[in-house]
Amino acid sequence: MTRIESDSNQAVGPTFTRRGFLAAAGASASAFTIVPGRALGFDGGVAANSRINIAFIGVGSQGLRVMFEFLAHPDVQAVAVADPVRSAANYHQWGRNEFRDHVRKLVGADSGWEWLSPNAPMLRLTPSLSVPAGVAGREPAQKIVDGFNGRHRKSGEGRGCTAYADFRELLTKEKGIDAVVVGTTDVLHAPASVAAMKAGKHVFCQKPMAHSIHAARLMADVANESKVATQVAVTLQASEGTRRLCEWISAGVVGPIERVFNWSNRPSWPQALDRPQAVQPVPDGLDWDLWLGPAPFRGYNDAYLPFVWRGWRDFGCGAIGDMGCYSFDSIYRALKLTPPVAAEAMVSDRHAETYPASSTIHLEFPARGDLPPVKVSWYDGGRKPEKPAEIDDDRPLPSEGLIFQGDRGVLLCDFNGGKMQLFPQSRRDAFTEPPKRLPRSPGNDREWLDAVRDGKADTGANFEFTSKVTEALHLGNMAGRTGEKLTWDSATMTVGGSTSAQALVRPEARKGWEV
Repeated sequence: MTRIESDSNQAVGPTFTRRGFLAAAGASASAFTIVPGRALGFDGGVAANSRINIAFIGVGSQGLRVMFEFLAHPDVQAVAVADPVRSAANYHQWGRNEFRDHVRKLVGADSGWEWLSPNAPMLRLTPSLSVPAGVAGREPAQKIVDGFNGRHRKSGEGRGCTAYADFRELLTKEKGIDAVVVGTTDVLHAPASVAAMKAGKHVFCQKPMAHSIHAARLMADVANESKVATQVAVTLQASEGTRRLCEWISAGVVGPIERVFNWSNRPSWPQALDRPQAVQPVPDGLDWDLWLGPAPFRGYNDAYLPFVWRGWRDFGCGAIGDMGCYSFDSIYRALKLTPPVAAEAMVSDRHAETYPASSTIHLEFPARGDLPPVKVSWYDGGRKPEKPAEIDDDRPLPSEGLIFQGDRGVLLCDFNGGKMQLFPQSRRDAFTEPPKRLPRSPGNDREWLDAVRDGKADTGANFEFTSKVTEALHLGNMAGRTGEKLTWDSATMTVGGSTSAQALVRPEARKGWEV
């Protein structure tokens, strides 16, 4: 069984960041007064001269990174955090001193915070990838927020940050928050988001949006009913690259699109595993029952967390669920897709509780007005499509990418649809850059903050739009799990072609965690 292991002698694997380090942080916020916007009655928004009071639910490695990014906005104030882990030193950093350096930038310090980045032991995520250890959890997050607020507020302003193990207690006790950022395991996205929205809080949720089709649909419905601002952390939806892709395809640069090929070098976490036989003692400071949330109970084992939970069906959504959120968002926007009608998959192996080591998933989408039906194919675990004949150079396909194939040529893009290359040469020779017609975005995080403040502004990756993307990703995973070609009726949420797949649309939750 592959799981996180300590290896103090192994060098760090490939150097990369998941969302990138902050280019600049720690802007002064002293011009803002600390008044909850809801107390001022601004149509669910936040008053123009106030700061947005945010609670962060889930502050492990990625939760900390997202919190750092939001704290860099001068109109944001963190007021509470929640996580089942009190504090632990086995969280992955994408480079040495990542957490320490983030916090130093935020608070404007040249020293201190070394305890956040012990860097040892090395955490072996996969046989080929080891990363340095960092410290995360609710108490470290609380200390970071208090340190940041102490540096960036006037004397006597603001308040300290409170910390909770259970987000439900946070939502009950913290009356002054305007919004929450959800950074939990995938299986807890819907319970936390739905509870927050029903409490009248705006919600920013990590991707993937939800752990099932039912959960995604429910999140979208509750968002529409509660009239709060929602956003999923699909950063690239707000990018210039996504807008140019949409403009190029709308202009017919390669003609109507009928085939799309999308491949990822994920998973970068263990998959194709059976449940470990050993039950280990629960680490001090971890509320294991709370961490499991809606998932069926099992004894603790360090094969499940942190980070590696993405490969387990009860907690995460596998490679297409984790990474397809980015690329399929671009595909949906560029091709104006409606729900898929069928899915089938070829996988390397099947295990009852984890996703396969590699997979190929085909999704079929119907015609939309004058636009033809589209077949979208996903590849992961080292698999790639065959290179289309139109790509007339000798270079192999990159490790990750996206191809749009039309009847007049091919667009080869990076994984998210940016850095477009037009093939064949004859199409490049005749190419005229289409005009920029779409409005540009201030950024994914900023879109949501502006919508929170305005009370009316919309967001690009809102729950309604992203629930549709999530639906396709889960249908693909369901096809991989059952090994059968599935048909899908989105209006009735009905699966055809399998006797077992229907139960996966709405997995059973533990008592007390139903949504």
